[in-house]
Amino acid sequence: MAASLTKTQRSGLFFAFLGIFAFSLSLPFTKLALKSFDPLFTAFARPVIAASLAIPLMIIAKVPKLPRELWRPTAFTALGAVFGWPILIALALQRTTSAHVSVIAAVMPLVTAIIAVIKHRKHPGISFWVASSLGTVLLIAFSITRGGTSDSDLFTDLLIIGAVIASSYCYVEGASLTSYMPGWQVISWVVVVSMPIAIPASAIVYAQTNTSYDFHGDALFGLLAIGFSSMYLGFFAWYRGLRDFGVAHGSQVQQLQAIMTLGWSALLLGESVTLTMVLSAIGIVLCVLWALSNVNKR
Repeated sequence: MAASLTKTQRSGLFFAFLGIFAFSLSLPFTKLALKSFDPLFTAFARPVIAASLAIPLMIIAKVPKLPRELWRPTAFTALGAVFGWPILIALALQRTTSAHVSVIAAVMPLVTAIIAVIKHRKHPGISFWVASSLGTVLLIAFSITRGGTSDSDLFTDLLIIGAVIASSYCYVEGASLTSYMPGWQVISWVVVVSMPIAIPASAIVYAQTNTSYDFHGDALFGLLAIGFSSMYLGFFAWYRGLRDFGVAHGSQVQQLQAIMTLGWSALLLGESVTLTMVLSAIGIVLCVLWALSNVNKR
C-alpha cells in the first residue's frame, strides 16, 4: 500500500499516526491528573493550558479575526472538544479504569461516520448499517458484562458514550472548518473562544476542591500533558493528516487508538487489561472498519 501512496498521502498518514499517538495517551494522562485534581477542574483547565500556546502562536502568525459565519460551527466544535468530551470522560475515569473506557471509546470513529452521514445526508449501503448494528451489539454486551472487571457500572458507561457522541460531533464540525482555515487555526480558535467560560470555571472549581486532594508530581504532569498534547498539539497533527491523507482513510488510522490506549493503561498505570477487553476492542475495531469501508457505497 505504501508504495502506491503519493508523497502528500504518505505525509498525511504519518501525521494521522502522530495525532492518534497523542490522543491514545489522553485517557491515561487524565487518570493520572485525577490523583490530585477534581474531574471538572481537569476538564476546564485543559483549554486554558492549550490557550497559553494558542494565543502567542496566533499573534505571531497574525491570524485574521474569525469570520462571523464561522462563529456557530466553531462554538459547536468547542462544545464537544472543550467541554463535552473532557467533562464526561473525566467523570467516567473517576469511576473506572482507563482500559475500560478505551474499549467503549473504540466505537468513536463509527459514531463520527454516522453523524457525518446524517449531517451530509449520505446514503450508505446496507452493509454500513449492519456493521454499525453489530458494533453496537458488541458495545452493549461489553457494557452489560462489565468488560471482565467490576470497576464499572451502567452510569459510567453512559458517561463514556455521551463523551464519545460529543467528541464525534466536534470532529465532524471541526473537519468542516478546515475548508476555511488550516487545522491548527481551527483548534486554536476552538480553545480561545472557550476562554470566557473555561477560565472562571477552572478557577472556581479549583478554589472549591483543591483542599480535598493531595499533590502528586505525576498528576501535574498528566494535567499539563492533556492540555498541551491532547487538547492542542495532537490536533495539529490530526487535522494535517486528515487533510493530506483524506478524511475517509485518515479516520481509519483512529482504529489503533483503543489498542494503543490499552497498552498505555497497563504500562503507565499498571491497570489490568483483561482478555474480554482485548477481544471486545478488536471486535469493535473490525466492525468500525467494515462500516467505514461502506460509507460511500449505496
